[in-house]
Amino acid sequence: MNRSSLGTPGRRRSARAGMSRNAGSDVKAAYLFIAPAMIGFFVFVGYPLVRSFYLALTKYNGLTDPIFVGLGNFRRMFTTDPAFWPALRATGYLVVLYVPLSLVIGLALAMFCNQRFAGVRVVRTLAYLPVVLPAVATITLWKFMLDPQVGLLNTLLDRIGLPTSLWLQSPKMSMPSVVLVMLWGVGGTMIIFLAALQSVPTELYEAAKVDGAGPWSVFFRITMPMISPIILLQVILQTTAALQTFNQPKILTAGGPGFSTNVLMLSIYNNGFPTLGRIPQLGYASAQVWVLFIIIIAVIALTAKFSSLWTYSDSTSD
Repeated sequence: MNRSSLGTPGRRRSARAGMSRNAGSDVKAAYLFIAPAMIGFFVFVGYPLVRSFYLALTKYNGLTDPIFVGLGNFRRMFTTDPAFWPALRATGYLVVLYVPLSLVIGLALAMFCNQRFAGVRVVRTLAYLPVVLPAVATITLWKFMLDPQVGLLNTLLDRIGLPTSLWLQSPKMSMPSVVLVMLWGVGGTMIIFLAALQSVPTELYEAAKVDGAGPWSVFFRITMPMISPIILLQVILQTTAALQTFNQPKILTAGGPGFSTNVLMLSIYNNGFPTLGRIPQLGYASAQVWVLFIIIIAVIALTAKFSSLWTYSDSTSD
C-alpha cells in the first residue's frame, strides 16, 4: 500500500477532530430530541412519585403544612384503621373473581370471532363496542338494570320463573354484580387474544388435522402453548387493572353495603377526597397508595418469575 495514500499525520488528526465534532453534534441532537419526554417524565411522574412518598410520611390535609409522622400512617393502616383490611380483602376478592373470568370469556370470544362465517366482522364490532362507549354512562345504565325493584335483570328473571336477587344491595351479591359490570368491557381482552390466535401458524393446525388430533387436543397442545406469552401479558394487565378498580364500585355501590365493595382505590379516594364536613387525609391516602403500588409490583414480579414454568418460547440456544 502506498504510504502517501494514508495522508499526513496532520490530515489524520484533522479527520479525527472532524469525526469527534460530528459525534458531539449527534449526541447533542439526541439529547434535544429526548428532552421533552424526559422533562415530561420528571414533571408528571418523577416529582409526583417522590412527593407522594414524602406525604405518606406526614399528616397532611391539603390546607396546612404537612407534619412529619414517620411510619405513623402505615402503623395506623395495619393496626387501628377498621376499613383497611376489609378494603384489602374486597380488592383481593375482586381480583380472584374478575381476572380468571375475563381471561376465559375473552379467549372464548376471540376463538369464536376467529372463525370464518358470514357476519364475523359485525360480531367482532359488537363484542368490542362496549370498550369505546363512555364508561360512566354505561355503568350508570347497569346500575338501573340491577335495581332489585324495577331493574331489567330482575324483571326478566321473574318473567321466566327464576329467583330474583338484591344484586348491588346484597353483601354477598354486590361484588359479583360489580364484576359482572366489569366484564361488560371484556372486548378489549378479546381483541388482543384474537390477534394472538391469528398469529399462530396454520401449518400446525394442518399437521394436527392430518394426525387426527381432536379439538381439545389441538387447543391444549397447540393453541394454548403458542399464545401463552399473550396470556401472560393479559394476566399482568388484567390483574393490575383489577387492583386499581375504581369507577364500578364508586358509581354502583359507593363501597357498600357495609365494606363489601369498598376496594382499596375507593378507600384511597374517600380518605383523600372525603365528603363535605370531613377533613381530607392526604398523607394517609398517600400511604395507602404506596401500599397498593408495592402490591402491584409484587404481583408483577411473582407472575414474571414463574412465567417460564408455563409459557412457551420458540427461542433455541446455540
